[in-house]
Amino acid sequence: MSPCCPPKQGGSGCCPPPAAAASEALSTLGAAVPLTKEMTHDSVKEYYGKVLATSKDLKTTACTAAGAPPPRIRDLIKRVPREVREKFYGCGAPLPMGIDGLRVLDLGSGSGRDCYVASALVGEAGSVTGVDMTDEQLAVARGHAEEWRAELGHAESNLKFVKGEIEYLDKAGIEDQSVDVIISNCVVNLSPDKPRVIREAYRVLAPGGEMYFSDVYCDRRLPQEVQEHEVLWGECIAGALYIEDFRRIAQAAGFTDPRVLGAAPITVEDPELKKVVGEAKFYSITYRLFKLPGLLEDKCEDYGQFVTYKGTIEGSESAYQLDDHHRIEKGKPFLVCGNTAAMLGEGGVSWLAKHFDVHGDRSTHYGLFDCGDGSVSFAADAGAPSGGACC
Repeated sequence: MSPCCPPKQGGSGCCPPPAAAASEALSTLGAAVPLTKEMTHDSVKEYYGKVLATSKDLKTTACTAAGAPPPRIRDLIKRVPREVREKFYGCGAPLPMGIDGLRVLDLGSGSGRDCYVASALVGEAGSVTGVDMTDEQLAVARGHAEEWRAELGHAESNLKFVKGEIEYLDKAGIEDQSVDVIISNCVVNLSPDKPRVIREAYRVLAPGGEMYFSDVYCDRRLPQEVQEHEVLWGECIAGALYIEDFRRIAQAAGFTDPRVLGAAPITVEDPELKKVVGEAKFYSITYRLFKLPGLLEDKCEDYGQFVTYKGTIEGSESAYQLDDHHRIEKGKPFLVCGNTAAMLGEGGVSWLAKHFDVHGDRSTHYGLFDCGDGSVSFAADAGAPSGGACC
């Protein structure tokens, strides 16, 4: 699903359309379905605030599909207050390591589980803000913040929860370029205006920051009857974007080179819901979207650059997994395209810069980086897509 794979013989490759054409084409992608914005938000509030008592009440595996998080995160999750954990409905563990001292924003923070874990990861020098629109969930999140501060031994709490809609972070008081890392856990699919969510994420990220998040995606565009199904909305299925439409939305917002970190299939357990979704296949995918204006190109270009990893990220001391096909061993020179060099710290802009040494610059160009076709593939043996940039 990369924007940068070279043209196949007899074809035009997978480059995105020019900006103007892309903007016009994106005008309806991820936009509100016939359910109005108010109806969609009210349905989500009702489902997560009143219908679900705990994650055991869910009818699909959308909130349990991803693999196990790193040991440090698993340990921290066990320490999070029980009520916060039981009210958690995410679909992965979108919590990057190595974020000490950074400013983190959680879109659709719910009961706050990921915020609690992130507050331990960033430490007292960092901060974590959760945005959610459901009063019941906010009450749970706020209700244990002081207990968590004491658990971590912090002098002051670095946690804050604000009420707001993720499409309108400005109304929630989130300023331009005010955060370093955005996380979100199985929430963007619930929005009636997904392009606006992604544009807002780009606005509030500081240059060099990234949106690191898990969500639910589909292998096709869903028919109207599925999109309007109220239970499937609450279960994060009806709002699942077609994977390629998400790529187009991300690129239009400024996230030029979306990267896939991991993916897992989602199963619909309820027999009646199975009939509604038919043959559509759903996946929990963790994406990394870097805000690196002026540094990312729409194709992976070769400048003869390479990187070395310092081994300084906890839990990844021997190697660092940037995405599903970039695993970089400590101290071993690793050839990269210009985009990957930028993500790992070229020019000192990326938040990852302190963990990598980038060698070479862009003074000499050698053509396209030899990366093959990076389109998403649906491997029969794995049952889940793999993709990201093609370098």
